[in-house]
Amino acid sequence: MESSCFIFIFALLLLLLISINRPFSSSTPLNSTTDQNALLAFKNTITRNPNSTLPDNWSTNISVCNWIGVSCSTKHQRVISLNISGFALSGTLSPHLGNLTFLRYLDMSSNNFTGPIPSELSRLYRLRVINMSYNSLTGKIPSWLGALPKLEQIRLRNNTFSGTIPTSLFTNNSKIQILNLRYNYLNGSIPDEIGNCSSLQYVYLDYNELTGPIPYGIFNLSSIREICITDNHLSGSLPSDICDNLPNLTTLALSSNQIEGQIPRNIWKCRELEILSLWHNSFNGEIPSEIGRLSMLKELYLGFNHFNGSIPKQIGNCTSLNGLYLDENHLTGELPQELANLPFINTFSLGKNNLSGSIPSSIFNRSNLKILYLSFNRFSGSLHIPSTFSLSNLEELSLSNNELVEDIPGSITNASKLTRLELGSNSFSGFVPDFGKLRQLICLNFYNNHLNGAESPNQELGFISSLTKCTFLERLGMSGNPLNGILPASIGNLSTFNLHYFQARDCNIKGSIPSTIGNLSSLIRIDLTENQLEGFIPPTIGMLHQLQGLSLSGNRLQGYIPPDLCRLSNMVGLNLSENAFSGPIPECLGDVQTLQNIYLNSNKLNSTIPSGFWNLRDLLFLNLSSNYLSGRLSSQVASLKSINKLDLSYNHFYGDIPSSIEGCQSLTNLSLSNNKFEGSIPPSLGNIKCLSTLDLSHNNLSGTIPKSLEGLNLLQYFNVSYNKLEGEIPTGGRFSNFTSQSFLNNSALCGETKFHVHRCIVRKNDVRVWLMKYILIPFISIIILATIIIVVLMRRRKPKRSVLNPEDDISLGVSWGRVSHIELVRATDGFSENNLLGRGGFGSVFKATLSDGFIVAVKVFNSQLERAVKSFDTESEILSSVRHRNLVQIIGCCSNTEFQALILGYMPNGSLEKWLHSENYCLDLIQRLQIAIDVALALEYLHHGHTFPVVHCDIKPSNVLLDDDMVAHLADFGIAKLFDDGESIVQTKTLATIGYAAPEYGSEGKVSKNGDVYSYGILLLEVFTGKKPTDDMFSEEMSLKKWVEEALQENTVSEVAAIDLLPKEEDRYFYVKKECASSVFRLAMKCLAIAPRERINMIETVAALQRIKAEVDQQCSLSITVGK
Repeated sequence: MESSCFIFIFALLLLLLISINRPFSSSTPLNSTTDQNALLAFKNTITRNPNSTLPDNWSTNISVCNWIGVSCSTKHQRVISLNISGFALSGTLSPHLGNLTFLRYLDMSSNNFTGPIPSELSRLYRLRVINMSYNSLTGKIPSWLGALPKLEQIRLRNNTFSGTIPTSLFTNNSKIQILNLRYNYLNGSIPDEIGNCSSLQYVYLDYNELTGPIPYGIFNLSSIREICITDNHLSGSLPSDICDNLPNLTTLALSSNQIEGQIPRNIWKCRELEILSLWHNSFNGEIPSEIGRLSMLKELYLGFNHFNGSIPKQIGNCTSLNGLYLDENHLTGELPQELANLPFINTFSLGKNNLSGSIPSSIFNRSNLKILYLSFNRFSGSLHIPSTFSLSNLEELSLSNNELVEDIPGSITNASKLTRLELGSNSFSGFVPDFGKLRQLICLNFYNNHLNGAESPNQELGFISSLTKCTFLERLGMSGNPLNGILPASIGNLSTFNLHYFQARDCNIKGSIPSTIGNLSSLIRIDLTENQLEGFIPPTIGMLHQLQGLSLSGNRLQGYIPPDLCRLSNMVGLNLSENAFSGPIPECLGDVQTLQNIYLNSNKLNSTIPSGFWNLRDLLFLNLSSNYLSGRLSSQVASLKSINKLDLSYNHFYGDIPSSIEGCQSLTNLSLSNNKFEGSIPPSLGNIKCLSTLDLSHNNLSGTIPKSLEGLNLLQYFNVSYNKLEGEIPTGGRFSNFTSQSFLNNSALCGETKFHVHRCIVRKNDVRVWLMKYILIPFISIIILATIIIVVLMRRRKPKRSVLNPEDDISLGVSWGRVSHIELVRATDGFSENNLLGRGGFGSVFKATLSDGFIVAVKVFNSQLERAVKSFDTESEILSSVRHRNLVQIIGCCSNTEFQALILGYMPNGSLEKWLHSENYCLDLIQRLQIAIDVALALEYLHHGHTFPVVHCDIKPSNVLLDDDMVAHLADFGIAKLFDDGESIVQTKTLATIGYAAPEYGSEGKVSKNGDVYSYGILLLEVFTGKKPTDDMFSEEMSLKKWVEEALQENTVSEVAAIDLLPKEEDRYFYVKKECASSVFRLAMKCLAIAPRERINMIETVAALQRIKAEVDQQCSLSITVGK
């Protein structure tokens, strides 16, 4: 019986085991197949796989567990890990990935996936790590991520996610340890619920658009190690007990926000802190001495704030400190001796404060010291560097703009690795040291001191010969020193292939210019102004084919101007004024199409103005005054569309002033005085609305003063004295401000007594007066009234997408509204030349200080031009309906029948064009890259982020303005197009700028978002090559695009990149920066596809640029934090 029961129980157990195992064994292949199908479905959504990795490997002939990037569990053979990082894949994320329900680790970073993260991935409830960084994903951060119970790491950096951070990420049960959302477009505030994440260790929210205060709860998370929220719009202040509960915090990076208040004094309780970065905020008060108790601190960034008081000597107790950055504050007092004793310090950056006293010599005895930046302070006394100090690692020493005296110590030449030495604007005396030992020197400036260069005026400047050993030297600035010597012939051996800038203005240099200067083939600018140079300009100077600026004014040079200068095909500025040059102006100078500034005044030149000058389309300033030039002023002067100042005074020109001069619409200063001009003053001068100075005195002009000149609202100076003018002096417009000094010695003039002329005789029965009073004026009034009625009726019938609303708030702190004409006149000092910021085709822009002290830019439209009126309407409509940090902001307007103006945000750093093409401005690679990103963000918003797409139609550097922080803002919407819903292409007759317009724009007049993308591609090339698309070097056979395209194909990118953009090949960052430039150029080519539909859009462009910048930041360690 017992055996029967045993058999029965055994059989029962066997059946039970079979029933359990059968479904398990049958389900295994089914579930593996599910994973396989999910991955194959994902593979089918991939549109680009350059290495063919997945097609070659992900095959049904191979077990899914052996596929590349796939890992399976040992027991169930289910996919638990998918890692396809860096495969360069393009496409979207398949919803089928949600079927990988055993997945624990998902890494799809460093590809080019687009679109949103599918909601089906919410089924991955076993997921612990999700990494989608470095893609082009869009949409919002999925809220369901917070519902994944085991999720520990969220890595979504460098995408294009927008919207707010979901509060659902931060539940009480959250196990999230790493949250990395940096480099996206997230806005709104940081959720207070983040304080619930008790496991959170690393928070990276940098480079977004987050606002509001930092949640207090985040400072109560004892697990937190790194908090990085730089480059947002955070406000508020830090809590006074910030470090009471942060025992593990190693990094606190909150730079580039609007946080204010003081640094909490309990900061010392964050004992593990290694990086404290608060620069570029609005912190104030004194720097707390308690920072000195942070023994682990390595980097301290407090620059660009409002700190005052002295530098705490207790910082000298931070014995692990590597870098101290306190630039641009209001710090006073002496440099604490204790700082000089920091054993591992490599960077002192304390410039632009009010520090005083002497510089401790012991600061130079730090073996690790690489950078010492103390410029723009009030340090005084002598610079003492004992000869026993090796300075073995010092690379940059900047002491300019202080009050240092006595000799420059010769021991400074012990710094054999020195690349930059800035000693300018001090009171150093004695002789210039022998800098020849500094073989790595790239930049040497000791301008504006009291240094001698030779023992007697007839001796050569020997220190220049010693500098020939510095073969990497690019900049040499020694202006404003009494060097008292002769330029040696050895000047031609100065860093022959590297020297870009040689500046020796006002140095009492004698003798002649050595012919060997022609050997310096890389020179961009030579400035030898205000010396005592004699003799001739050597013809060899024509060999300097890279030269852009040549300034030799204020010397004793003589002879003919050598035609060899015409070989300088890149020359922008030529200043030979105040010398003794004679003979004719070389005719061939008119062939140098890059010329913008020509100063030949105060010489002995004769003959006529070369006819080629009238073809210099970029010419801004032409001064030929005080010579012996003669002939008639050509009617071709109207070709100078860009001319700003024209001075032909004190010559022997004769004949009529051509009426065609009205074609010079950008002209602000015109001086033709002291010549022999005759005939009448052309009324067409009244059409040059930008004129602020008009001097026609001391000529033989006759006739009346044209009434049209009353319309020159910007005229500040007017002089027609010593002519033969007659008739009534106008009284309207700016003439009400002029005095008798403007009209001297014109005996037939009449007018008001204040002009010291006869009163005009008025005959009451004059038929002309009767016709004017009773017929012409009433008739014109009727016409004007009828025109106004018609315009009003037409505008009422025309639908408007948006109306300028004076109640809308503007982020600049001023309400949008109307401003009176009187206030604008007062705010611009009567639209003074001193406040003029620039001119365009439709008007001028002035700097204005409103009654409340707020500084703005006022764009005044030329109301006499129909296109200008239309431009005002267009720009008003568009700017009032868009809001973006990279668009110029509209603050108000002023509009009546005779005056139209927009009040815009003031951009103190001017236009991108100025920074790219002016001699005294320079942008490094990171600045150029960030500006490119800013403009791309603006276009992305206009094309894809606005209710109705906006096409700008005129993307170019002059329409990109830079604010205080060098953030770029897109401006000038005068010819932009606001599309209706569903509209993608419109026709236009408005011309865009030549060189930047897409091919279809000029040939067919088609305007679309793709046209903006093309123009942006040209702008990218210009920013990173420094070449305009209309540069003289380009023609039908070779365009800017083709030039860069060939460089990409031949791997010669370094030859087309802008000067100063790339370091020398020996530099450790050379290849990183070269690859960055190459990546930008390749991206530009995608923007410049001939077929509009083949061009990438601005969403993709922004993502690509951000990836490029992130890579540069990472490789060059330019970022102050290290991503996890």
